[in-house]
Amino acid sequence: MPKNKVSFIILVCFLLILSACGTKPASTTTTGGDKPAEAQKETKLDQIKKAGKIVVGTSADYPPYEFHKEIDKKDQIVGFDIEIAKAIAKELGVTLELKDMKFDGLLAALEAGNIDFVISGMTPTEERKQAVDFTKVYYTAIQTVVVRAADKDKYNTIEALKGKKVGAQKGATQEAIVKEQMPGSEVKAIGKISDLMLELKNNKVEALVVEQPVAAAYLSKNKDLAFADIKLTTEDSGSAIAVKKNNPELVEAMNKALDKLIADKTIDKLVIEANELVE
Repeated sequence: MPKNKVSFIILVCFLLILSACGTKPASTTTTGGDKPAEAQKETKLDQIKKAGKIVVGTSADYPPYEFHKEIDKKDQIVGFDIEIAKAIAKELGVTLELKDMKFDGLLAALEAGNIDFVISGMTPTEERKQAVDFTKVYYTAIQTVVVRAADKDKYNTIEALKGKKVGAQKGATQEAIVKEQMPGSEVKAIGKISDLMLELKNNKVEALVVEQPVAAAYLSKNKDLAFADIKLTTEDSGSAIAVKKNNPELVEAMNKALDKLIADKTIDKLVIEANELVE
């Protein structure tokens, strides 16, 4: 092969190598500033808005928080917790669906995905925080002891209830209070407040530990029951809304709605109105 032809072939090969080295690899970035697929994962809040509905679980035997009331000849669930739930649904632009169940089954229903949130006068205890997330506290009430009116003078100290049965709502903060603050008493835990009141009226227990507004609602219709002059030393940490773990967007949206209701004193007004409904 002629020398000049060999030189020409070498030059062509060299140019081809340079051309290959200068070729840019295909771009792996997305256009339009799209985020990676992981960042676009649909949140619980997105799902709720897409469905146009949010489902709340409550235990409607806890006036004035939530309770049954016949209005216009129809049984309805009312109370200031329910009005707060309605306000949150409105803020999110969705409709509200209510599910009434026993208090001690609420968190299990939340974990199972049968409801989207819980509002039922629930205290955000450290134990519950291990299982669910909570919004900010929206209402704080004190704890009281209820006895039969005839026994008001008899049961006026924690010591007077030693060896006696004291009722509290099963799974609620009050059950823990009896165990911690009344170690000499025997706690009798029942799921419904209305059933607890019957236990007290029928002499099955000697006292109940109940939140003040709830107790006041029942006592207004049961003159044979009264507040005992017993002071409980544990501080109540208030009520908050529970949501399933790892849903920060939903918690944030609910907190924004609660901020508005707290700032304009709407919750205080709702408590008053709910107490009037009980009466």
